Formats: sequence, structure tokens, C-alpha cells
Amino acid sequence: MAHLRSRRRLALAVPVVLSLTASLGFLPAAAQAAPNPEPAARTAGTETYAYLVNTRPDASTVTSVKKAINAAGGSVVVAYEKIGVIVAHSANPDFGRLIRAVRGVQSAGASRTSAVTAAATTDEGSVQVLSTAQAARLAGSSAKGQEPLEADQWDLRAIGADKAARIDPGSRKVTVAVIDTGVDDTHPDLAPNFSASQSANCASGKADTTYGAWRPVDADHYHGTHVAGEIAAARNGVGVAGVAPGVKVASITVAQPDENSLFFPESVVCAFVFAADHGVEVTNNSYYVDPWLYNCLDDPDQRAIVDSVNRAQLYAQRKGTLNVASAGNSNDDLDADALLDDSSPDDSTPVDRTIDPHRCFDVPTQLPGVVTVSATGVKGTKSYYSSYGAGVVDVAAPGGDKYQIPDTPSLNGRILSTLPNNQYGFLQGTSMAAPHVAGVAALLKSTHPRATPAQLQALLKAQADNPGCPADPYDGDGDGVVDAVCVGGKRVNGFYGSGVVNALRAVK
Repeated sequence: MAHLRSRRRLALAVPVVLSLTASLGFLPAAAQAAPNPEPAARTAGTETYAYLVNTRPDASTVTSVKKAINAAGGSVVVAYEKIGVIVAHSANPDFGRLIRAVRGVQSAGASRTSAVTAAATTDEGSVQVLSTAQAARLAGSSAKGQEPLEADQWDLRAIGADKAARIDPGSRKVTVAVIDTGVDDTHPDLAPNFSASQSANCASGKADTTYGAWRPVDADHYHGTHVAGEIAAARNGVGVAGVAPGVKVASITVAQPDENSLFFPESVVCAFVFAADHGVEVTNNSYYVDPWLYNCLDDPDQRAIVDSVNRAQLYAQRKGTLNVASAGNSNDDLDADALLDDSSPDDSTPVDRTIDPHRCFDVPTQLPGVVTVSATGVKGTKSYYSSYGAGVVDVAAPGGDKYQIPDTPSLNGRILSTLPNNQYGFLQGTSMAAPHVAGVAALLKSTHPRATPAQLQALLKAQADNPGCPADPYDGDGDGVVDAVCVGGKRVNGFYGSGVVNALRAVK
């Protein structure tokens, strides 16, 4: 199962002069990281690598570039002509250099540093599975009208989702797609709301709509099922409830089907395009795109990753899809002058590099128009692990915090939701915060069916509750050391953006 790679902060002076815009073509190539050297295996020319080739989005250009790919020793896996993104494979060590010189190619590079064979999810720590005995005891604590395990769902009450469900549980005309490790749609809490026609497996970079392809390969790929339950677990007298228990949920699998479950960019491009073309209103993205925690524009491979994923998510926005993403679990200030990334590339051998998060981007979190979400605990304050940043975080939501203990039967500060094989369990992370926002966004779309993605984001912010920066120095884990500094005021700040989302206001 994919695990979060750690990030540490450095207080270095780096000029901040760049922001990501809708068109990568307007961006200068300067960034704060040395270009990635060619891996030894790639220079040997004995193994096949995956590449992203980004062109002008017109049929004639795409056609000519396809021919050039073949001439350079590559093969086309899939071409997304509407956005000018081609996924290719090649064993030619000079393929990247050759294809970047082709007329009509705007950026191109390898999508990973390891060869193509056979996650970077943002949950913090291992899952805590609820045993059958624990579930039985918990069911006895539920109040009249609650789901059997709802007494432990402090997160629903924190954003008024329990009260919102009594007014409007959400519309069946609204679908949230979980771009993740797969969703177990046979789970009794998910089956009533699952949309198979809007689900697929994009792990190869090309959508596979074979029945059941969207499911996790095994129980260790539990992340997507947990996320799906937070969004849309049905109020059906079974288990838990989701934030929007009346909307539909779909699964677009992007994780590689191995123990690492990495989320490569060609898979994510496929997912955004598939979601847009299949009428999905909201996507949830509780991950970052591998293999780079931050993608710097002075590196041709990383630049191609930013370009291709940005094209895909902007295409989804233009088609009416709101994209929601987690901010990350490293307690990083994404508005800092500099950060140390010691975890990239995560598909081969990581190297230490100092980056400027204003020039090297966490994808898809820092892409334009994406709703970036930080996490809170039961006390309503920033979770100890949650990344943050003035001008980066849009809103906050419950993600759980083991140091913030709720007054619930299990006394567990994490988030309870569905797991594969009809199970339930607790997780914490900004991975858990993002689906709360996606659920509230689905309620807003249900109430305002004609709202655009930009309007939905504005409503999320306008209806949020902002606790403001803490009066005392922030010590998330209680060890006496200041862990983060909040910048901003009561209306907007680096910890919570515009505030913690509110499900009750979304349906009124």
C-alpha cells in the first residue's frame, strides 16, 4: 500500500516571483531544483519507459506527432486529442530529447524514473480496522435515527452533515468520482449509491471500463473505499453515513496494482478526462502524483507532468467538474520560501533537493482551480500533520487527529468509514479531509444544479466557518515545540483558508 513520503521545511531565502497559470506556456523555465539526470537504466536503452508528450490540441498536429513518436522508437498508448496529451512508451534512451525537438511538441518527458513493469495517498498512519465485536458494541451507542456506527462519526456533526441529511441528503443527479486505489462497490454502505457507468480503471493511462475493473486489487488497497464512504455511504440502517448520502459515487482507479500503489501522471490524466467525459460533477483527489512530490519546471520530465495533468484537470473544469484535492500530511508551509524534498523520486532512488513551492508544484493540489483542503481534528484546530499555506489552502475539513480525542464511544480522533470486504475502520489525513469537502460540494451542486465549478468553490468558501489563527503558538502534538505558524486573519488564513466547510448551510 502506498505510504506518505515525509517532507521537511528549510528556512532559506528564495525569491517568490512565479505562480501557476492556466497555460503552462506562459511560465518561464526557471525553478529551484537541478534537472533530473537520466537514470542509468534509461541510458542503457534496454527497458521501456512511459512518456508524456504534450502538443497543440489540433488533429493535424497530434497526427504528425504520433508519426514522429513511432519514428523516434516509441509507441502510442493513448492520445487525448482534445487536450493535446499523448501517452507513449519507448526503450530508446534518446526518445525524450528527440521528441521535444519535433514541431508542434510543447513539452515532453518521462512520467516516471523507473521502467514500465507489470501510493502516494495522503493518509497518515496505518488503518485501524473495527472488529465485529467493537462494531456490535458501538451499534448499541447509536441514537434513534442514526446509522449503527454513527456515534463514532464526530466529523459529520462537526460540519453539520447529520442535520443536513434530514433536510436534503443530496441529488441522485450528482456524482462524485473517487480518483484513487479503487472502490469496493459491493460494500453494503456503498452499493446503493455506486455508479458503475461512470467508473473505470485508468492505471495503464487508458480507461478500462470492463465490469469490476474499478475495484481495488486486494484489501490492502483500502484507501479509495474509505474515501468513498466518507462522501456517500448510504443512510440505509447499515454501518456509517456519508456527508452526502443521497448522491452517487464512482470509482476511477489510478493506483498501480502492486504493493506500492503509485499514482503516475498518465493515469491521472486519464482519470480527469474520463470523469469530464462521463458527466461527473465533482472529483476527489486524496493523493499526489508520483514520482515527484514537487514538480519543477526547469526539469523537462517534471514540466511535462505539470503540463499534462494541468491540461486534463482544466478540461474537466471546462466540462463542469469541480476538482477537490488534499493539501498533504507533512505539516509543510506551502507558502514557504523553500522546502527540502528528500523523498523524490519515489519510484527509484530519492535525492535531497531544495525547492521553492511557488515554482515547483505539488500536483494536482497546486494546480489552478483545484480546491486545496487542509485537515482539522475534533477540536476544530489544524491537525498536527496537515500541510498549510497562505494563498494555497482554500478550505479545511475534518481529517482526524490522534492527539485531539473526541467524546465518542471509541474515543478515536480519526475518521471512521468503509473498508473493502464489508469492513469499517479509522484513518486520519488530509486524504480524509478532502472527501468531506467533496461531499459538501456535492450537496451544493444538488442545491444549485447550474452552478459552475468556480461558483461551487466560491460557495464553499462563503459558507465556511473560520476559527482564525490560534492565539497561542501552534503545538499540534503537545511536545512543547512550535510546529507551524499561521499567517492571515479571521476571514482567510494559511491554516484553514476561508474556513471549515459547512454541510448544513449547503442545503439551506
